[in-house]
Amino acid sequence: MKVNPTNQTHLNPYQKQIQQQPAKQPNAQSDKAEISNRAKAMQDNHIQKARDEHVQNVKQQVQDGNYDVDLNKTAEKLASFFRP
Repeated sequence: MKVNPTNQTHLNPYQKQIQQQPAKQPNAQSDKAEISNRAKAMQDNHIQKARDEHVQNVKQQVQDGNYDVDLNKTAEKLASFFRP
């Protein structure tokens, strides 16, 4: 048995709203970010190079088995992190 729906108009009920919406403007302004000279200076490579050298030094010490951890200093840092 086939049931045909009644009062079906085959129209989009939102068509009227779609037509009322303004068209998007192609020349709309976009967001823009600028990096200051000070921020650029902070990103300087010499800081990154020093960091990389330190990391490589620590990695080498760990691989050689010469890297010692100061347990008291580590405990102090952890305690200060978790204290309110």
